[in-house]
Amino acid sequence: MERIALVSDIHGNYPAWQAVLADIDQKGITRIFCLGDLVGKGPDAVKITDEVALRCEVIIRGNWEELVARMNENDELFGWQARQLGAERVKFLDELPFRHEFLLSGRLVSLVHASPENVFHRVQPWDDLERRMGMFAPIVNPDTQESLIPDIVGYGDIHNAYMQHLEGRLLFNTGSVGNPLDMPAASYAILEGDYLSEVISPYSLQLVRVPYDIEQAVQDARDADIPALDYYIKELRTGVYRAMQQD
Repeated sequence: MERIALVSDIHGNYPAWQAVLADIDQKGITRIFCLGDLVGKGPDAVKITDEVALRCEVIIRGNWEELVARMNENDELFGWQARQLGAERVKFLDELPFRHEFLLSGRLVSLVHASPENVFHRVQPWDDLERRMGMFAPIVNPDTQESLIPDIVGYGDIHNAYMQHLEGRLLFNTGSVGNPLDMPAASYAILEGDYLSEVISPYSLQLVRVPYDIEQAVQDARDADIPALDYYIKELRTGVYRAMQQD
C-alpha cells in the first residue's frame, strides 16, 4: 500500500507549508498532490509556487490561481499577488489542470479544488444532501466516452477539514495548510491504498493537524505589508473567517 499526502490552500503561508512538509517527510511519504490555492492572502506566493512545483506530483488549479491570472494588475488583493509572482509564474498557475482522477484500491478517486462544477462553487459539510452529492458528478472517459461516478471525492477551498460517508461513497475535505478556518493549526490529508490498482482492497483516509509558528507567519505578513493585513492576522490566530470576525 502507498500513502499520498493531499495538501490544499497553502495561501502563501511559508511557516505552515514548511511545518506540513516536515511532517510529510517525517512520515516517509514521497507522493504529494496539491489541490490548489497555493497563493493568495499570505506573503510568500513566490517561494511556495516554486516549492510546490518541485515537491508535488499533481497540482490542480484553485480559485485564487484563476483570480490572480484574470484580475486587473492594479487590483488591491489579486494584483498585489500577481506583481509578486511575475508573468511566468502567473502563466504557470493559470495553466494548471482543473481536476485529477486516479484509482486507489479499486475505487475511482476524484480531486477538485472546490467542486466538479467550477473553482468558485463552494460546498460545506452542513449543506443539504443534494448539494453534497453533487460532488460525485460523473466523469466521462475521453477515450471511451464511458461515464463513471467517483467512489471518493476530495477537495479543498472551504478551509474546513472533514469526512462524510454518503450513500456508500466518501466525501472529504483536506482542510487548509496555510489558512485553516476551523482551528488555528495547519491541516492536510493522507490517502493510503493500492495506487492505480483496479482490484478492490483496503484503503484509509487520515486527516492530520500540524502545529506551526503562527507568530512567524504574522511577522512575515507584516514585513511584506500585504493587503487586508489585519483580517489575515486574525484568521491565522483564531481560525475564524474574516467575514465572521467581530471588531
